Amino acid sequence: MNDMNYFLFKSEPGVYSFDDFERDQETLWDGVTNPTAVKHLREMKAGTKWIFYHTGDERTAVGTGTVVSVDAGDPKVPIVRVKAGKRLKKPKTLASIKAEKLFAKSPLLLIGRLSVVPLTKEQWDWFVG
Repeated sequence: MNDMNYFLFKSEPGVYSFDDFERDQETLWDGVTNPTAVKHLREMKAGTKWIFYHTGDERTAVGTGTVVSVDAGDPKVPIVRVKAGKRLKKPKTLASIKAEKLFAKSPLLLIGRLSVVPLTKEQWDWFVG
């Protein structure tokens, strides 16, 4: 269990970008099928903070969001409602993440295909700092 309640969500910007998220302000986070990522979604609760990461050619953390609610009634995938936060003052590229010792043992780098990744408080602070 991720006690700190910080995560990173990945999205292909051509499918759903941070610009889309800012425009919508609130949305359901769906389309997650990986069992480990689904497990992470189930761990969330209202107030959980997360980093919005663009995959694909960008590979950059660009903004923040907060979980509004989690409905775990669906046995396959919980329904997670999220609201937009702020753009990061300085977007963080995958190269800069890889260079940071804080992430040496992170699933973000060890399990590259994972779309929902737990973060420590220190990792969260690095992203938003």
